[in-house]
Amino acid sequence: MTLGLCTLLLGLLAASPVLAAGPRATLPFDDGWLFFRGDAPSAEEVGYDDAGWRRLDVPHDWSIEGPWDGSNPTGPGGGYLPAGTGWYRKAFTLPEEHAGRCVFVEFDGVMANSDVWINGEHLGKRPYGYVSFRYELTGKLRFGARHRNILAVRADNSGQPASRWYTGAGIYRHVRLVLADPVHLVPWGTFVTTPKVAASGADVRVEGSVNNRSGRQAVAAVTVAIASPGGRVVASASAEPVKIPPGETADFALTLPVERPELWQLDHPALYEAEVSVRSPESVLDRETVRFGIRDARFLPGTGFWLNGRNVKIRGVCLHHDGGAFGAAVPLRVWERRLERLLSLGANAVRTAHNPPAPEFLDLCDRMGILVMDELFDCWTIGKNPHDYHLHFDQWAHADIRDTVLRDRNHPSVILWSAGNEIRDTVREDLAKRILAGLVSVFRRHDPTRPVTQGLFRPNVSHDYDNGLADLLDVVGTNYRDLELLAAWKADPTRRIVGTEQRHDRETWLAARDHPEHAGQFLWSGIDYLGESFGWPVVAAGFGLLDRTGGIKPMAYERMSWWRDDPVVYAVRRSSPAKKVPTDPGFVPAMAGQTQFADWTPEDRGPHEETVEVYSNCGEVELLLNGRSLGSRPRNADDAPRVWRVAWEAGTLEAIGRNGGSVAASHALRTAGQPAKILLAPDRPRLAPAWDEVAFVTAMVTDRDGTPVPDAAVEVSFQIDGPGVIAAVDSGDNASHEPFRAAGRRAFQGRCLAILRATAPRGTITVTASSPGLAPGRAAIEAGGD
Repeated sequence: MTLGLCTLLLGLLAASPVLAAGPRATLPFDDGWLFFRGDAPSAEEVGYDDAGWRRLDVPHDWSIEGPWDGSNPTGPGGGYLPAGTGWYRKAFTLPEEHAGRCVFVEFDGVMANSDVWINGEHLGKRPYGYVSFRYELTGKLRFGARHRNILAVRADNSGQPASRWYTGAGIYRHVRLVLADPVHLVPWGTFVTTPKVAASGADVRVEGSVNNRSGRQAVAAVTVAIASPGGRVVASASAEPVKIPPGETADFALTLPVERPELWQLDHPALYEAEVSVRSPESVLDRETVRFGIRDARFLPGTGFWLNGRNVKIRGVCLHHDGGAFGAAVPLRVWERRLERLLSLGANAVRTAHNPPAPEFLDLCDRMGILVMDELFDCWTIGKNPHDYHLHFDQWAHADIRDTVLRDRNHPSVILWSAGNEIRDTVREDLAKRILAGLVSVFRRHDPTRPVTQGLFRPNVSHDYDNGLADLLDVVGTNYRDLELLAAWKADPTRRIVGTEQRHDRETWLAARDHPEHAGQFLWSGIDYLGESFGWPVVAAGFGLLDRTGGIKPMAYERMSWWRDDPVVYAVRRSSPAKKVPTDPGFVPAMAGQTQFADWTPEDRGPHEETVEVYSNCGEVELLLNGRSLGSRPRNADDAPRVWRVAWEAGTLEAIGRNGGSVAASHALRTAGQPAKILLAPDRPRLAPAWDEVAFVTAMVTDRDGTPVPDAAVEVSFQIDGPGVIAAVDSGDNASHEPFRAAGRRAFQGRCLAILRATAPRGTITVTASSPGLAPGRAAIEAGGD
């Protein structure tokens, strides 16, 4: 960084209006970092020469920049992307008037084995890349415009293989600086619960602690105001002032009644806010706002999951944390779009496999009405890879649970904690039970309101039901072996049970659908993800209902016909019979290749027969080919698809669903001609210039009539005019080694896309997609907020 640029940056930080706002100041700390890929001894020192480093903003995942290489030590688990060491440095100044404040830096996630320094002083190490953490900088900073501070971070995931899926590398989540009065609320210390919930009224309990870091006794009182989803104050209360000696804390707890509350429901996720203020006789010393939902969530032994007195079958999916083309540094709009599509299929829950998510992901689930199983670990003391978390479990597991629970416990979307996934320590029964008992106690200590589960699987879990391990859990969770799970409930009907990881097959769904004691299921998986491939050249796993780009796969519509109540009809060609699904491992058939195709354009255009499946929840489905009826099929009691053998001919295949004789829904497939043009479809009309805001522009290769050509594999080039840039390109092809940071992509199954960012608050962003021999496609997006 040049001296002029450094001075400009420091001036901008020093002049930030956020620093002067209110009793607590929170400064986003994502902008203006310097990055070096590789190790850099002594880079934590203030005087280190970083002039040649790359300037960037975080969140940043350097591993996703590639290149792909079959010899990379991350191997198939890590998607053959690079690993190693990376350094980050950030220079900043703070105004003199803040010299008396307590200062903290908060990292939402650094992958992995991070070390952090301020002005050359080591603050600490955090091995687990998925947990959020904070360090206090008080007493270690220089104040004033002439005194710059250097925050340095070293992230090291060079020990490989370290995971069974793609992890990313670097400061891949958000960072912030928090400045507070010496008398302040304990960070992550405020806990909001709703011990009484009814339509007529609810009790909201707010508890926490006030810390006195000043050098003298403080007199402070806590005030709580509850604001409704519409912003109206509906309850308030104050605690009596207390004297807090220097260096000590004082606890508080207030219960506030709320009349006729708006409950947090799946179809109406109403969110309240609790504003908590710490006041001295002269002023407000600290203030924070905690968003929460008023809801009663519980698991019952014989009837499964209940939300606000309503029995709800959990229709969930497991999700890894990568965002496809963005790797681990995922803009929030990527997740929003993905979750919108999962909701459209009838999903209502996610399992964060197999680690804590980014905090803004949980904010999104709160707003969208999605239930969450918040999971902590993929292993305990016995590893699944040479360099995974088992190396750190004994020292860090309890701290990582504590910090995750404290961070996430106010989210109404979180209904379950998970202590682990397919833990191999269970081969040592006594040790495993001691470990699990300790983990469960940490969960309960910091959040006694939510149950704890675990994804049991290996070794054979039947034994775990007999040796007492499973019954250390509040809710018994099992991966894949639903019949064993149901048998375990039958053996002891006081157990509460849920399927923590499930196959896509119908038998597994029926095990949940037809047994009220079964709370529901989490499919493996909701979305394709990087890593966990069967080997080069494949670099990603194809287990998802959605591909990496958010495209809905044909097989997902079968799930939609089971999970949704409104009419669903969807026709596909099946190229081979459904394979028998083995018990262990439950997800292997998803890797065998696509067998369902949502088109009427087979490779063989000569005389032959096609198997047509129609996924529908309608009472009757009729199939027509070019207007001729091929007969009707009634709904099967087990919700199996309606099946026809059809002599193929070019034209239109249409499925019509009827209820009570009336048309309820329909779906048509059409034969495509030769590729003729590219059609562009943006997913939004406007795009705000913010890191978390992106727009997906899908390029579809079609014939002259606009019918998608499913086998088109042409090279598509994107050009952007106006205040925007291409943030990434992708196609969802799990065997592609093309870079994500590019201006073009080969179409996969006739489709690829460009993901855009706006660079200014106004103007028109024009996208052009071209390919030799095809008419180009154009689309426009307006820069600016909605």
